[in-house]
Amino acid sequence: MVIKVFLASSSGSTAIKKKQQDVLGFLEALKVEYAPLDIACNVDNRTWMRENVPVEKKPTNGIPLPPQIFNEESYCGDYETFFDAKEDNSVYAFLGLPPPPGSKEAQQAEKEFILQNGPVKNGTVEKKTTENGTVENKIIDNGTDETDTVQNKMDDNELDENRTADAEVEDENHEADKLKATAEEVAQEEDEEAKEEEELRQLEEQEEPVSEVEDEEEALEVTEDEEEEVAEVGESEEEEDE
Repeated sequence: MVIKVFLASSSGSTAIKKKQQDVLGFLEALKVEYAPLDIACNVDNRTWMRENVPVEKKPTNGIPLPPQIFNEESYCGDYETFFDAKEDNSVYAFLGLPPPPGSKEAQQAEKEFILQNGPVKNGTVEKKTTENGTVENKIIDNGTDETDTVQNKMDDNELDENRTADAEVEDENHEADKLKATAEEVAQEEDEEAKEEEELRQLEEQEEPVSEVEDEEEALEVTEDEEEEVAEVGESEEEEDE
């Protein structure tokens, strides 16, 4: 089974480029093989993608935007549904692939299986999913009751690889959260600075009329003092003439 990711290599949209990088980076972290198909330079790819995205999944204008994800001919979803599956630790189910033993998704499937069916007992049929996705039946008959989960036995190297992939995915999510928090902090600081500038501007506008009134009052006081001095001088001159 081949996972097909339809992309636009020459997209002018920063948002689309980021979404494409997120999808490819996550698939690479999980070591999932995929085939990137460019719709910008290949008309056949663009036509095939648009024709095979289900009608109910298309936007109102009828033109789906990349990235769009398929498993062979089966439609998986777009970036939003991929992101939801990533948050729910269900990317393999989203892609239509069996989760590798030891992964978080496999562990969740095991827990759900036990909750729904109970532990596997002696003489019952145990279903196991092989690497190619087929199901094998095995009758347990060892003389004792056996509580066996769906997890297949695997060697230490494969288990370490899966654990490493999970750790890389967790680190990537952590870095994304840190970047998001930093962006929010920067936006908050910019908002606070804008508010401070607006408050200063308003204060300056309020202070300007007050300053003008004070200047006018000072000018009136000076004029009245000058008039009094002139009057006093005039009276002195009249007295001297007499």
